[in-house]
Formats: sequence, C-alpha cells, structure tokens
Amino acid sequence: MSEPFFSVETRLPGGLGRTGTIRTPHGDIHTPAFIAVGTQATVKAVLPETMKELGAQAVLANAYHLYLQPGPDIVDEAGGLGAFMNWPGPTFTDSGGFQVMSLGVGFKKVLAMDTERVQADDVIAEGKERLAHVDDDGVTFRSHLDGSTHRFTPEVSIGIQHQLGADIIFAFDELTTLVNTRAYQESSVRRTHEWAVRCLVEHRRLSEIRAHKPPQALFGVVQGAQYEDLRRQAARGLTEIGRHGGPAEGLSFDGYGIGGALEKQNLATIVGWVSSELPEDKPRHLLGISEPDDLFAAVEAGADTFDCVSPSRVARNAAVYSADGRYNITGARYRRDFTPIDAECDCYTCAHYTRAYLHHLFKAKELLAATLCTIHNERFIVRLLDDIRASIPAGRFVELREHVLGRYYAAKPA
Repeated sequence: MSEPFFSVETRLPGGLGRTGTIRTPHGDIHTPAFIAVGTQATVKAVLPETMKELGAQAVLANAYHLYLQPGPDIVDEAGGLGAFMNWPGPTFTDSGGFQVMSLGVGFKKVLAMDTERVQADDVIAEGKERLAHVDDDGVTFRSHLDGSTHRFTPEVSIGIQHQLGADIIFAFDELTTLVNTRAYQESSVRRTHEWAVRCLVEHRRLSEIRAHKPPQALFGVVQGAQYEDLRRQAARGLTEIGRHGGPAEGLSFDGYGIGGALEKQNLATIVGWVSSELPEDKPRHLLGISEPDDLFAAVEAGADTFDCVSPSRVARNAAVYSADGRYNITGARYRRDFTPIDAECDCYTCAHYTRAYLHHLFKAKELLAATLCTIHNERFIVRLLDDIRASIPAGRFVELREHVLGRYYAAKPA
C-alpha cells in the first residue's frame, strides 16, 4: 500500500499548527518548511548544489517567467524543471497568476497594499499603463520583456505547469488587492472558484495523456482578501468542488495555497480562518511570506509550507539577517569588522567570510557579494523553519518563538 501524499505527525497544543511530511516523486518535504524561490529556474546568484547543502528541501519556480523564457517546451524536453536546473529534490511552480496581475498593473514584485487609498475596482500603479485585462475566461496580458500579447486561461496555466513538470503545481487564480472594493472581491472569489474547477478538469486530462511522467499534485488557491466570510466561502468551495456533480465530479485538490492580499496584523487571523475550513489531511501553503514573526504566526495558525523571494532579493541589496535583527552590510561600521554576519549562523558564508569582506564586495560592486549574502539569508530562513519544526514535538514552540522574536525585533546587531 502506497503512503499518502501528506501525513500529519504531531500537533501544536491549542492551535492549528502541526508537523508533517509531503511525499513527492523527487523526495519528501518535512513540514513546516520554507520553499526557496528560484523564479527563472534558479535561486539568483546561488548554485542548486549550494541550495541543497544549505538545507533547502524544495524550490519553487514561476510559470509566467518560464513560459516567456525559455518556454515550457524546452523545460519539458530537458526532462522537467528539476533536471533542467540540476535540482534533485522536490519542485513547485506557481500558476503565473500573481505575475500576470501584478506586472500587468505596474506594481512589479508586489500588489497594491496601501489601504489608505480610496477603494476601487480598477487598480493600477501611478504612471503605469495597464498590461493585463481580466475576464471570466482568463487574462490577456502583454509581456514585460517585449510587449508581445499573450493569453492565460486556467487550461493554459495548467498546460504550462505540466510541461514544466514540477511535483506540486497551483491552480490559476485571480489576484486582488486590499484596495479593491468588496463587490470586486466577491466577483473575484467566484471567478477563482470557476477557474479552479477548470484547472482540476484539465489536470486530470493532461495527467492521463502524460501518464508516463511523474505524477503532479495540484493545489487550489484560497482568495478573499481580508473578509472572513469570503475566505471561508472560498476555502469551503474548493474542498467541495468534486461533491456536487459537474465536470469535476469526484475530483479534489491535493493541497491548498493561501494567497492574495494580507494585512500583516491580520495574517494569523486570516490563515486561521482558512486552515479551520480546509481538510486536516492536506497540506496548506502560504504564498509569499518569510518574515520571522509572520512565519511563527502562520505556523501556529496552520500553515505548513511557505515561499518568498525576500531572502534572496534583500541579500542582493546588502541586507542580511542575524539573530539580532536585519541590517545592511554596507554600513560604515562594518568596513573594519572582521566577524561573520551572524556568529551563531552555521552557513558557508559565516564560516568563511567577514562583514568587512562583504562590505568591500558590495562597495566594489562584485557579483560575489550577492552570492555570499544570499547563501546566508536562505540558510537563515530555512534553519528557522527547521527549528520551528523541531520545537513542536519537543513542546518548545512558544519558548522558541519568544526567544527568537524577542532578539530579532528588540535588539540591534552588534
């Protein structure tokens, strides 16, 4: 008898948090876990072998970017995402929905989260031209690379992700912002649900055609912004898709993503709403989160896995994590500081290089600066989730949270 895709192992007393194992054709993922983001089939500036050495269990690539360049057919011909990028472990791809929407309205890497803005249905960054248009069938958008016109539907997104060959893929969903009106959020939840049905049907069809390939798990994505009723409605809707007849009769998602607009102060509450509606025996992935306080809050509220570009992005801009907070290595005080980024860190960078050397690399605009700082930041977040995972069966979760967050947010780096 084959093992289940996901199994819960220990639970956090008084909360929805738990430890578990996700089983994929390319290895197990022990949860809670951080999934490193390699947007274009690479964690920028770092070798896949190095990511494995620093403890990353899985990587996530982006369907939108790989669709535009080099093309999913090339990745498929190479043997799938893992083989293409020489990554031996589990892989994820997101649906491309976030990038289609956020780049399409000019917000680049983030969605509009300024809740002081007047609510509107047509949200676009100041001084930008709209590059994406949503309708009930899908999204028409222009490439941020060359301006060419493209069309994503649920079927197209699932087709791309099947070619990319990741172990875990996501249903195509519509991203909204906290600025969108309640009425628009309601219509978006409805649209995302209808797209989810289409994704399940297309996933079944392609899985049968590509039965010679390793099986892929499909996650539905819960939207609903900051509204409790919409979040709960969206979560229940995704879990009940295959129970009421129709084209997806008998089908269900293998896991669930929690996406969309989240105000930081409400993150744990929203994740808790969703987790309490989703099945206990399926994993929950929180999209786009990596700050230490958010990770503790989300784990306690029931999230199992996380991804975020922030550790690598801020590293390329000289921001590094330490037990005593995040700081910028280009600060003048580090010019003659011959200690590691974080004396308590066990990463390759901290074992071999000093703050003074990293300060020099950034000032000299040397590419090695990005590599060494990214190694450190990725290891810091990966290890933090490792520690959180170990703390739950040991009964030390609260103690660890108070210790880590007390230092990280209250103190200043030496």
